[in-house]
Amino acid sequence: MGYTFNGYRRPDGQVGIRNYVGIIPSVTCASDVASAICRQVQGCVTFPHHQGCCQMPPDLERVTDTLISLGKSPNLGAVLIVSLGCEGTDVERLYKEVSATGKHVEIIRIQELGGVSNAIQKGTDIARNMAIEISGLQREETDISEVVMSIKCGASDTTSGIASNCVIGYVADKLVDLGATVIFGETTEFIGGEHLLARRAVGGENGPVGRKIYQIVNEMEGRAKAIGCDMRKGQPTPGNIAGGLSSIEEKSLGAIMKSGSRLIQGVLEYPQHAAGCKGLWIKDTPGREPEILTGMAATGAQFMMFSTGRGAPQGFPCMPVIKICGNPNTYERMKNDMDLNAGVIIEGKNSINEVGEAAFEKMLRVLNGEMTRNEAIQYFTSIDIHCLGPVI
Repeated sequence: MGYTFNGYRRPDGQVGIRNYVGIIPSVTCASDVASAICRQVQGCVTFPHHQGCCQMPPDLERVTDTLISLGKSPNLGAVLIVSLGCEGTDVERLYKEVSATGKHVEIIRIQELGGVSNAIQKGTDIARNMAIEISGLQREETDISEVVMSIKCGASDTTSGIASNCVIGYVADKLVDLGATVIFGETTEFIGGEHLLARRAVGGENGPVGRKIYQIVNEMEGRAKAIGCDMRKGQPTPGNIAGGLSSIEEKSLGAIMKSGSRLIQGVLEYPQHAAGCKGLWIKDTPGREPEILTGMAATGAQFMMFSTGRGAPQGFPCMPVIKICGNPNTYERMKNDMDLNAGVIIEGKNSINEVGEAAFEKMLRVLNGEMTRNEAIQYFTSIDIHCLGPVI
């Protein structure tokens, strides 16, 4: 059976499922101005973060690259960059590379404009004109192979690994078989199960992809050990433990279920956009929501499918997040935040495949414009960029 959805075709060939003006602060000092502009103009989203200055050069490059990839998101029809004027990020490269997608991109500099109030006024005028300009764009029918889905689990409990993660794994396999792209991450939650993922790598666990999977897990553990800690002192989290997960290995075995069963084609670095990638890919990310959601939006994913057992309600500004809840009790308590109840698997009412098909149908509706729960209440402003070095 052929599946299609109606999306916004961008000049660079990508297809978006939302049509926003993105207001991108180049540095934390510009985040308040970007947020003020966003509040003034309908159809805008912004990305307040805490990076972009007083960092080591590799992290400044990492932040620049991540902001570029966010600007390339197919869900953005135009981009306004808000610069302070003296930040460490490469604003000119940010402007040049996002402009190369063919989108309308402009930049304002707070210091050059004479301060915050002038910058808000100027930015509001630009963003308003951009919003009007892209508002007339029409959706067009697109093959399902154009989908890029990101996946995550959070606020997990024992139901996540045996219900909601399995549902997402079902959808992931189906999309890969249809020629689409699926990206998963949370390197911290590979620990103890990394050998299982490496065996699914193209070329086997001793090939380049398999070795890369081992490498990113070792590097993640090494960063924890460098400050005198074992990763297991932070994972599983207190909430995971209260939900019945006894160890990071147990959590990892449940977490990797959401990747399905198909071959892993490669590993992306945190800032990378997934242009040209097909099939199942890993992105090297932490597990915490503000940083991983940013990294996944930077892949060019149109949306995320997110598994939870204890209840995680947050989303991301330009990337709809579909919440699949594995715990029937949590779903009843938090039904206004959850998009699909996979707890019926635990209750024996439906099979994984049946709920997987329901999740796939929900995905198709979101692709065609239906809001997710977190979109409807705009619960998506807690975001950040994952950096590796110190703030100096």
